[in-house]
Amino acid sequence: MPSPYKLKLTIPVLAGLFFFMLSSASIASRPDSFADLVEDHAQTVVNIYTTQTVDSPQIPQLPFSDHPAVPEFFKHFFEAPGSPGKQPKRKSKRTSLGSGVITSADGYILTNNHVIENADEINVRFANHEEYSATLIGRDDKTDLALIKIAPKSPLPFASFGDSEKLRVGDWVVAIGNPFGFEQTVTAGIVSAKGRTLGGGSYQNFIQTDASINPGNSGGPLFNMKGEMVGINTAIYSRNGGNIGIGFAIPVNMAKNVIAQLKETGKVTRGWLGVMIQNVNQEMAEQFGLERPIGALVGEVSPDSPAEKGGIQPGDIIIEYMGKEVSEMDILPVMVGQTAVGTKAEVVVFRNNKKKELTITIGQLKDGDLTPEAEEETNQLGMTVQELTPELSKSLKIEEESGVIITSVEQGSPAAQTGLRPGDIILEVNRQEIATLKDYSTAIGNPEAKGSSALFLIKRNTRTRFFVVKPE
Repeated sequence: MPSPYKLKLTIPVLAGLFFFMLSSASIASRPDSFADLVEDHAQTVVNIYTTQTVDSPQIPQLPFSDHPAVPEFFKHFFEAPGSPGKQPKRKSKRTSLGSGVITSADGYILTNNHVIENADEINVRFANHEEYSATLIGRDDKTDLALIKIAPKSPLPFASFGDSEKLRVGDWVVAIGNPFGFEQTVTAGIVSAKGRTLGGGSYQNFIQTDASINPGNSGGPLFNMKGEMVGINTAIYSRNGGNIGIGFAIPVNMAKNVIAQLKETGKVTRGWLGVMIQNVNQEMAEQFGLERPIGALVGEVSPDSPAEKGGIQPGDIIIEYMGKEVSEMDILPVMVGQTAVGTKAEVVVFRNNKKKELTITIGQLKDGDLTPEAEEETNQLGMTVQELTPELSKSLKIEEESGVIITSVEQGSPAAQTGLRPGDIILEVNRQEIATLKDYSTAIGNPEAKGSSALFLIKRNTRTRFFVVKPE
């Protein structure tokens, strides 16, 4: 039997060996190098630079006139004759930089819409410094994707598409692009999250990554470890304009559909359901009898829409779409938008504490149609709101059949700090009666109210009280 002294030594040694083995296994799972992947696929990434002709004041270019040390009082001495703001105009060119990825040997290149938007000229530069003039095939501002075309002298290397649905949080990814104009810059990281939205539209479903992405990376590819393109780098979250480890890429599965349509017609056609929806939080789930917060709560159904014809009603919670769970509201617009017009979509709704299966023939989204979103997000205040309908009021068991109700409040936001809560009904903003979502948008969007405190009259349960909310 070992002595107590030896026993004390044995336990730490065994523990150390155990953690060493775990650490070794973790290190072994990391790639030794990304060099082979980069060597094989970097040539599919191009630098895109555009020029746009703009009007600018005709001001003499005198030395130091724009130097920050020149006091404002003296700057008018550098202006051309004439009253301020009515200076003669001259044509000048504005240049923007971005990235792109070759998707076919004959010269189709995918990039972001915001890289080429409003451009008079689009130019493409390869890693070997060879340059081409590009033609715009089509663009889609809803997904921020654009397809351009060059006429190459010989077949080009191109990126192969992966399956972004198979990405898992924690998977290694590599981004290649031209941040700040530094061509062929390679960064690596992991998938930090999937299904992210940034509050900029209905068709967002971003991959979040900590692979370093900066201005100029826009439009460049995100590769998995097989060398397959799984995303198109599009945006960053930053407080100073640089990378802080939070970047966003459009899933390649969404891009596949967009590319195919842009190639064929130069535009994108989307499926249309015809509902206005909102997210389901814990309080909503309890009110509607759901076991957990899930799905998209229907607040309004457009008249004569596919949803109305298929039997969807206000107060329904859409929990499944074509066999896939609608885990949260933001997923549904993406699912519907990617559905071909005329498809008979199987939809499961939660109504009166029961699941109900419906078949909806998907229509075509046109300008002016209801897109699948209903929440009005107030970024300055940090809350979202929804217009009440009689059906929604009945489902929530509240007396008011019209008005605007707060559906969510961001933690730490001005609204939260003031004491506003989900379920509060907004009766007035700055002494203006609020009966509809339009009333609320007008009151909040009033230029005189922006940046200043807003006075809310709120009804909570059976009582009313005032709150003063000051935007950040």
